[in-house]
Amino acid sequence: MRTQMFHSLKIAAFTAVIFFGLQACNLEKEIEIVLPEYEPRLSVECYLEPGNIFTLLLSKTAPYFEAFPTLDDQFLANILEDSATVVIRHNGQEYPLENRLVFNPFTGKLFNYANFIPVPEDYEHDFELSITSKDGKTITAVTRLLPKVPIDSVVVQFAPADTLARVLTYFTDDLNTRNYYRRMLHFSSLDSVPRQDFALSDRFSDNGKFVFGTSYEFAEGDTVINTLFHIDQAYYDYFDSVQNAFFSNGNPFAQPSPINSNLGGTANAIGIFTGLSYDRIFTIVER
Repeated sequence: MRTQMFHSLKIAAFTAVIFFGLQACNLEKEIEIVLPEYEPRLSVECYLEPGNIFTLLLSKTAPYFEAFPTLDDQFLANILEDSATVVIRHNGQEYPLENRLVFNPFTGKLFNYANFIPVPEDYEHDFELSITSKDGKTITAVTRLLPKVPIDSVVVQFAPADTLARVLTYFTDDLNTRNYYRRMLHFSSLDSVPRQDFALSDRFSDNGKFVFGTSYEFAEGDTVINTLFHIDQAYYDYFDSVQNAFFSNGNPFAQPSPINSNLGGTANAIGIFTGLSYDRIFTIVER
């Protein structure tokens, strides 16, 4: 017993010596990490919506550790890629996009190339994108519009003995094809921050049936806007990778998340060229 007690006292004393010794040391040391010079890449966002005009955003990526810029004309001049030749081809027709700024007030997105002819509502033929930058680099991509999947119904349910309601959104998936969807829910107006915004595949369906729900958060008279996008796998992969990159940003324990793109060409660009077909229902919350 005495031997064990003496051994324990020795361990405690040794631990105390180490602790106080470390306290006396200066454990702070500045380490300078030399980062390689950053090579900006071209970035493309082009969403084809039947009946809406052709718009495209062509910009340049910036270094992660660069100081956050002031949102002014100089910022736009630095980040936007101008003087490129942009053409979208579809079913034997060419649609050149002019280098000019266009703002979409419903989505809050800014584009710097546009053609004011509406996108044809054609689900049988491909749309082909061709970009040649001012320094001769090329970007190519191909996509096709998918037919919209209708929302079956939107149901408002009030909590028992309460003034707040939830909203349930139902739709049916085609079990014969692999499908991908993006679900958005806005409160009051489309230019608000969405209450829900996520993408999913049809493997989450219940024998082809889907239901999206909210918490009990809406009062009588509120406006709820449900949007269901029918998207292709390329956009699903892109959207998922952007979300992963957003959530890993600033997390020292997260793995780097590359952006999945459907772009080709010599520019090594990132981004997406895709069609957006959707069904949208505005609902006034009523008992």
